[in-house]
Amino acid sequence: MSHVPTDSAVAKDDLVIPLIDFSQFLSGEATSKKATAEAVLKGFQNAGFIYLKNHGIPSDTVTNVFSHSANFFARSKEQKDSLAWYSPESNRGYTAQGREKVTDLEEHGDVEALRQAVPDLKESFEIGRENEPGMPNMWPPTDGDDAAKAFKEVMAEFFTTCNQLHMQVMRAIALGMGIEEDWFDSYTDVGDNTLRLLHYPAVPKSVFKRSDGQLQVRAGEHSDYGSVTLLFQDSRGGLQVRSPKGTFVDATPIPDTIVVNAGDLLARWSNDTIKSTKHRVVEPPAKPEDEASDSYPPRYSIAYFGNPNFDSMIEAIPGTYERTGRKYEGVKSGEYLWKRLSATY
Repeated sequence: MSHVPTDSAVAKDDLVIPLIDFSQFLSGEATSKKATAEAVLKGFQNAGFIYLKNHGIPSDTVTNVFSHSANFFARSKEQKDSLAWYSPESNRGYTAQGREKVTDLEEHGDVEALRQAVPDLKESFEIGRENEPGMPNMWPPTDGDDAAKAFKEVMAEFFTTCNQLHMQVMRAIALGMGIEEDWFDSYTDVGDNTLRLLHYPAVPKSVFKRSDGQLQVRAGEHSDYGSVTLLFQDSRGGLQVRSPKGTFVDATPIPDTIVVNAGDLLARWSNDTIKSTKHRVVEPPAKPEDEASDSYPPRYSIAYFGNPNFDSMIEAIPGTYERTGRKYEGVKSGEYLWKRLSATY
């Protein structure tokens, strides 16, 4: 069997996150494709996270999306607030700093108490697929605003690009598991996904030195809710992944890579043979250029949350439960995601 060499993007405290050349899956010959798929699956089984390079999305495309994202967040507070996030079912629109609290808690009252004590230091903008009845995207008005028009065009195209990669990652998982490569296609073809633009504003260093002993975070400890998340990082860092030893390890940005992690629905789907690993965003690692400043510069990231189609029933994947039994009852994708989102906001 062909062996696809993988480097370790992260290796600390028994957490090993592989760096995988995905071109061998996208366009390699059959044995290399299968070996790459097995490396993808192994990464999700062992760490819940992988890094992908040569993933098919050009770096200038990602740079352009980051530029339009930064321009959006530079708009006035009044305009952004007019585009506010409006329901868990739609999961579209702008969320001001302090409104959302990402956590693993599932009761709204518990989340609210945590939000008051340790608010997340970020603002975000959610984009779903276009033309979904009753759930419009909250685009800035484009009349007479060329920047808003370009923003809409760039983000709608990037949404489609990411969905195509989401489907390819799911195909790699299927091939790695030894089931039909297209097994997940009918679960992912609608594109019930979310493109999330994130801005962590510049913040005084003193903010992270709390007198009450609580850890101030930019985004709290959590696992994602769906199938897989594609994360595009800038160079600042701050993302940490929980290790098997319970420590949090830096997931350092690597240029031209995408960090991909498994979500809770995929863990359920795989009967817990795939891990949905907790992670958070904290005070960024110190850099020499920051020493003379009393504040940290802003951080931007882009997350594409891939989900099973909302009307899909999620039950254990063949091959994951025959010896151990099913650990979870079947659940409808959309209902599960809406419940989790309802507790978060």
